[in-house]
Amino acid sequence: MAEIIDGKKIASQIKEEAKQRAAELKNAGYRIALAVVCVGDDPASGIYVRNKKKACADIGIESLSYELPEETTQEELLALIDKLNRMEECSGILVQLPLPSHIDENAVIRAIDPAKDVDGFHPENVGALCIGQPGLVPCTPAGIIELLKRSGIEIEGKECVVVGRSNIVGKPMALLLLRENGTVTVAHSRTRNLEELCRRADILIAAVGRPRIITKDYIKEGAVVIDVGIHRNEANKLCGDVDFESVKERCSAITPVPGGVGPMTIAMLMDNCVQAVFMAHEKEKGGKAPDGDRE
Repeated sequence: MAEIIDGKKIASQIKEEAKQRAAELKNAGYRIALAVVCVGDDPASGIYVRNKKKACADIGIESLSYELPEETTQEELLALIDKLNRMEECSGILVQLPLPSHIDENAVIRAIDPAKDVDGFHPENVGALCIGQPGLVPCTPAGIIELLKRSGIEIEGKECVVVGRSNIVGKPMALLLLRENGTVTVAHSRTRNLEELCRRADILIAAVGRPRIITKDYIKEGAVVIDVGIHRNEANKLCGDVDFESVKERCSAITPVPGGVGPMTIAMLMDNCVQAVFMAHEKEKGGKAPDGDRE
């Protein structure tokens, strides 16, 4: 029987560490405040925003809330981002995605100051990740690395298969696994012989966005399986990209849905909020803020 990796427990550890680091920074005179911008009244986005505000309160980070109407223009949103970029009291900016169809998400992402880009989506941060330089890293892939490390799962030398090539998860996930000395293959919905390819994986990351596409036939005996997907099944219950019940009989460790990768995303967002303050002051003052890099 596979070990069930408890994302809630590990996320709680990371948030507690971020809370301690935030307190040390604030005691040294640094301000930590996250601006959360939401356009429209999408119910799912509303839930995510509330969860992020609660996480900020839990670890002692200020949250600045900007809830804009659906008809907000791209120019108005960019003007707000420019204002937040220049606000000294704002150390992190998060624009909740997806945005209404009349707004260019790429333009919005590019407008955020890379030093305040706590989602890690700005091209400058993505480029830094590609060449191994310091920067803010997308929260979900960073959380998966923490899940693996804190579960005692070694990445170095392992054959890692990432199923999914999104800019938010798949591509940065592959880069982070490479950084940990994994041997990485990126697959996707159009990969030929996907089942055969997945069976090579010592560590399989399922982020393809299709409910229960990964069955036990895709899994090598003893593999580690990380499920990034989140969907509603026929009974309206949450499920992932992995057919959990069949796969857990074959793998050595697996993340559940819910309770696996999901809690890690917000935990790593909180970690990025603290890290953004440290990195900004280190750059401006040519020294190190208290506590230094988490790693």
